[in-house]
Amino acid sequence: MIPFSILDLSPITEGGGVAQSLENSRRLAIAAEENGYKRFWLAEHHGMTGIASAATSIVISHVASATRTIRVGSGGIMLPNHSPLVIAEQFGTLAALYPGRIDLGLGRAPGTDMRTAQALRRNMEASSNNFPNDVVELQALLGPVGDDQKIIAVPGADSNVPIWLLGSSHFSSHLAGVLGLPFAFASHFAPDMLLSALEIYRERFTPSAQLDRPQVMVGVMGVAADSDEEANYLFTSMQQSFVALRRNARGRFPPPVRSMDGLWSPDEKIFVDHAMRYAVVGGPETIRRKIASFVDLTKADELIVSMPIFDMEARLHSLELFAEAQRSLGA
Repeated sequence: MIPFSILDLSPITEGGGVAQSLENSRRLAIAAEENGYKRFWLAEHHGMTGIASAATSIVISHVASATRTIRVGSGGIMLPNHSPLVIAEQFGTLAALYPGRIDLGLGRAPGTDMRTAQALRRNMEASSNNFPNDVVELQALLGPVGDDQKIIAVPGADSNVPIWLLGSSHFSSHLAGVLGLPFAFASHFAPDMLLSALEIYRERFTPSAQLDRPQVMVGVMGVAADSDEEANYLFTSMQQSFVALRRNARGRFPPPVRSMDGLWSPDEKIFVDHAMRYAVVGGPETIRRKIASFVDLTKADELIVSMPIFDMEARLHSLELFAEAQRSLGA
């Protein structure tokens, strides 16, 4: 069976705070390592009262310092928000602190609303259009120093931190293929182009110094519990959060409810159900069946699971159940 990894947003729950959210990420990473997960990635979001991972490289260090073997990285850094040199220095520093364990996943979305994106990027159009060039520049800054290289990242140069491209469209799948980089598709919230994007990536893939064959990671929302009923109950936190996102009423991550009736309109239910098309929610047998079906559909090399669960103990239990499912499917 393919490796499983974890995508964490350091959710700030209703009644909780940033410090507790970051401690929860640390606990989740320790548990992921103990249960055999391959990677633990954190995502860059800004201006969101329910997400604590805005300073992503700092949170990566916070998590990596508590673990010993699991790979830790970004899923992703929104590169147009930053200069390539700054990211090379940050991840070169992380690579020096935690040798052989750091990944650099890159996205080109702002990871926020447009007003906050303007404050981050200043020049929105130039930042987005420069993404392919910025990726190539970042690769050079993290690679060996050339004879005539004028700008050197210190730390960063010759750290060779592995770069992944993240995406939910054909743009990043094409670019990842052309550059010979591993590709992660955000099917955990954007399912529409999943299969066509993977096809484009595999068809366009050109071997590179980093990678000699296509490498695909696919994302799922995952909520496992002892029964389907309990898992569906826990999943209502994510459903409420997506309804709030559609209404542009972002807030802290809400506790689960016994029924979503009256909390969403018919159109909002359709929107959430569509976005969560590939969500793996259920008891042990249900998640095994859904995982096997999704892996067979995508032919992915790795599965990365985001576990949007309000209660930390339930989140840890879900992590354990997914690890058990992975082991049973691989037996």
